[in-house]
Amino acid sequence: MSGGNSLRDDVAIGAVRTVNLLSRLSSRGSGTVAGGRVGLAISPNLLARLARGRQTILVSGTNGKTTTASMIAAGWGGDVAWNSTGSNMPPGHVAALVDSPSDRAVLEVDESWLGVVTGATEPRVITLLNLSRDQLDRANEVRRVAERWRGFLANSEATTVVANANDPLIVFAAELAPHVEWCDVPTPWHTDAVSCPKCTKALHFDEGLWWSECGFTRPTAITTSQRDDLVVRGTAYALSLGLPGAFNRANAAMALTALSCVDVDVEGALAKVSALTSVAGRFSVRRWHGHRLRLLLAKNPAGFAAMLDTLQAGGDDVWIAINARLADGHDPSWLYDVPFEALRGRRVYCMGERRLDLATRLDYGGVDHVVVDDEATLPASDTVVDVLANYTAFQDWRTRTTAC
Repeated sequence: MSGGNSLRDDVAIGAVRTVNLLSRLSSRGSGTVAGGRVGLAISPNLLARLARGRQTILVSGTNGKTTTASMIAAGWGGDVAWNSTGSNMPPGHVAALVDSPSDRAVLEVDESWLGVVTGATEPRVITLLNLSRDQLDRANEVRRVAERWRGFLANSEATTVVANANDPLIVFAAELAPHVEWCDVPTPWHTDAVSCPKCTKALHFDEGLWWSECGFTRPTAITTSQRDDLVVRGTAYALSLGLPGAFNRANAAMALTALSCVDVDVEGALAKVSALTSVAGRFSVRRWHGHRLRLLLAKNPAGFAAMLDTLQAGGDDVWIAINARLADGHDPSWLYDVPFEALRGRRVYCMGERRLDLATRLDYGGVDHVVVDDEATLPASDTVVDVLANYTAFQDWRTRTTAC
């Protein structure tokens, strides 16, 4: 690197720190994006400069990125640089790496940016969770994402790819990578992969296996996760997590496999991962106007389907809040692909800016519901109420509530 470039990078790093500090002091943001944008404007190669010499793990996929990255950071232990606020594009990555001098980093990466971030950071491990539809008004069709991943992963000689063997689109994306560790983990959502990405004929699913007539099929896994059992490279571990749901068992299995690829002791990492009970507010129990609320984030059909399985037993009321702002995607038609019929027998209180869209969907599904125009009218409850919310609605509820 020339002296001029080094000076430019140093100026850019100083700008990141200054702008993000001012952002936090002025309460205009969390200080994780604005400074990163300024830094990259000054030095476009700043991410590569900051990543140099670090042992980096990337995490990408439609659902579970933040939780899996949090598990990796916890399991690694000690000081780990990571974008804990979920700012998963290069400005957020730059801010995270500026904030920590650690030689270990875990970065959650937006699916569309994975190729760019891989090229800049030269990661030791890339963890690929799943691919499904998200933010319909602006996101590319998921098969195009898988095709782009397939292109650059085929040349990832220095990287180990930890990939979900039960998602056909992930397998298509990763199968040409030189070093792949396949994971057999709970993956019930296959609606976005019903046809073969190679021959376009229907994929067949049966008892955890899948295959196509052209020979494209699920690969043999080195990690398996079934209920409370986790097996990594032939060694069995008892899996007892503080976070609920089969999807979190899948996230944990992927995270622990990724850590094993950088020579972290799986048993020791598992103990740290199992201690997590909340990630960025998800699954936390909080108070609001005399209510106790458990906050659940669900942003798309696959995410909602997974969260519905975590609801507390019984026919208790459920609050669901839906917005359609920029961060959510402006098109809420995805609500019609969510299996809300699972809520029959419960009463759902519809909130958020798109509460009428939600109520219409629930009406079609035969689900008892109430449209809430004034949240002060919400009924009191002696139990913890589950609140399912998409991205900005979740952030709204997290802001207005307090920890128990």
